[in-house]
Formats: sequence, structure tokens, C-alpha cells
Amino acid sequence: RVLLVESGGGSVQAGESLTLSCIVSGYTYTRGCLAWFRQGPGKEREGVASFDSGTRSTGYADSVKGRFTISQDIAKNTAYLQMTSLNPEDTAMYYCATRAGDCYLAASWYNIWGQGTLVIVSS
Repeated sequence: RVLLVESGGGSVQAGESLTLSCIVSGYTYTRGCLAWFRQGPGKEREGVASFDSGTRSTGYADSVKGRFTISQDIAKNTAYLQMTSLNPEDTAMYYCATRAGDCYLAASWYNIWGQGTLVIVSS
């Protein structure tokens, strides 16, 4: 059984940085995708970034390109989301999710989720 546990959320000022972590256990996919999603107040869950463990390629939502970086440390079974130049629009609950096969930035493709970590950005 695959389990995901996020951490690293918190309250920051606009312009500051934050790095989220997602510890993965029970992962048995030959090739899979680890993605970060977020859900702000009154908003739908949106895909932020994805990492393909087979090709090691990454994908980003337009709203975070150039500011967020997704990475994975296989030895530590941990994925990261480095977030820079944060702004109040980035305020949301952030979730990591995983699936076997290709990466998509649509939540409906994923059925394994972490519990989320809250990021609040003040202006």
C-alpha cells in the first residue's frame, strides 16, 4: 500500500520561499508519476507540478513556471516542491499524489493522495 505524507507548509510573506516535502512509502511502480496539487479557498484542486520517475521529466502549471521546482530524492523516498517568489495567490492546501504510468496535471487521474500541508502567503 502506497502512503504519502506531506510536510513543510507554513505562513510566509509575499516574495519569500518555502520547500514542501512528500515522503513516499510502499511505492512499487516500475514507472510512475509524483505530482503536487493545490486547492485554495473556494477553488478547485489544480495541478502544480509533476515528476515522471521513468523519464525524469517534469511538468508545471503556467501559474508556477519559473517559480516552483519539483524534484525527487530516490534514496530518501522523498519528493520536494521548492517554491520561490510566493504571492498571496499561492495560498492553498498542497497535496502530493501518485499514480503508475504517465504524468498528468489533472486530479482525476490520481487515486493515491497525501493528507495535505497548508501554505499561507501574506501580502
